[in-house]
Amino acid sequence: MTSPPPEPSLTVLGHDGSPLPEEARELLERAALVAGGERNLAALPVPEGARTVVMGDVGAALDAIDAELGQAGGGGDVVVVASGDPGFFGIVRALRERGHRPRVLPALSSVAQAFARAGLPWDDALVVSAHGRELRRAVNACRAHPKVAVLTAPGAGPAELARELFPQTPRAFVVCEDLGGPRERVVHVRPAEATTRPWREPNVVLVLDPRGPATGPGSGGRGWIAGARPGPARWALPADEFAHGASALPPEVKAFALARLGPRVGDLVWDVGAGRGEIAIECARFGAAAVAVERDEAACDRIRANVRAHRVKVAVSRGTAPAVLEHLPRPDAVFVGGGGPEVARACAAKALRSVVVVVSEPGRVQGAVDALEGESLSAHAVGLTAAPFGAPTSTQTQTPSGAVYLVWGERPEPAPPADARKREASSRQVRVTIAELPGTDAGEPTSGSAR
Repeated sequence: MTSPPPEPSLTVLGHDGSPLPEEARELLERAALVAGGERNLAALPVPEGARTVVMGDVGAALDAIDAELGQAGGGGDVVVVASGDPGFFGIVRALRERGHRPRVLPALSSVAQAFARAGLPWDDALVVSAHGRELRRAVNACRAHPKVAVLTAPGAGPAELARELFPQTPRAFVVCEDLGGPRERVVHVRPAEATTRPWREPNVVLVLDPRGPATGPGSGGRGWIAGARPGPARWALPADEFAHGASALPPEVKAFALARLGPRVGDLVWDVGAGRGEIAIECARFGAAAVAVERDEAACDRIRANVRAHRVKVAVSRGTAPAVLEHLPRPDAVFVGGGGPEVARACAAKALRSVVVVVSEPGRVQGAVDALEGESLSAHAVGLTAAPFGAPTSTQTQTPSGAVYLVWGERPEPAPPADARKREASSRQVRVTIAELPGTDAGEPTSGSAR
């Protein structure tokens, strides 16, 4: 009786420019199909008889891998070559989403190499990817955090990153080109210079705040968690934690406003009519980039003093809304502390996700609702009061005494494209196999971009 042919194997090899270990060479020699970027395929000993697929079009390459592994009677072994650690913002996730369970032989990640070339620790660094994603979110992370590694892509490289940050956000760049390759180069530049020169692909950009702890000894001391710092232990801080003037909102009302804004890493939040800068500072404590907008220099100075006291990053823009808003990068969310329907509508026109407006009188609520709905946001309103327990209140009346009215609007999310729905359905099918992982597979991918 003839035994069935062995199942074809799928292996992902990480490549960092170092000589391949013997096991990896043997896997390549047996491969019927080798997939990878042009640079990696050219640098490795791909056997003459193997078919090669360039990973320029990731979807087409994955289809070719599916076809090889799914051939009737058994196809040949497949090797996918990827830069650095393929489980870190790499191809492993995309293969898992197709239902594959590859064996992974990682190499040194490009981020680890970049920080090593710069001589910096990186357990406290935020790592973001602009490869196949919005550059805007990577830029916002660089605005908010003192040490960020950006995985770049054509059209979203050092020059484009620098143009978004300069001159409002002072940063230093360490651009690491062709890490581990024959044309490796590590360049320390300011963003203004980075916009004027060509850069070789692939590259990683370290974006460092020269005024912060990113370049100092120990980079801010010992931590216990890698990446972005944990969220704040407390939020919706009491009024006495902000100096220079009276608070516009009780902490309980501020908590509701922050819940509707939803600040997070990668977001940009405007605080328009910022007062003491409380909302901007609270959003920055959650890891979002924030801009506080006020009309006069004295108010801006008060905001800067509070920002320094809370040790966060907040940009301060002096000017009168809505005119000053035209010069700001587009926000995910906006808090409007005053200015009337005209300002609310101007903010709603710019906001990508949500707007929260404070209204002091019930007769003005409808005007704020109309302003948000006029820019295609789904608007809601609520009157809120907050008083210490036992204090006299008049909440039994229809209009609460001392109420603050919050109007908020949310922009409906667009429907995902057909190919995204297909990937989501495929992912749901794969989840059935995840329960089988304990004891059989210790690896779990971390991202879905092929690098």
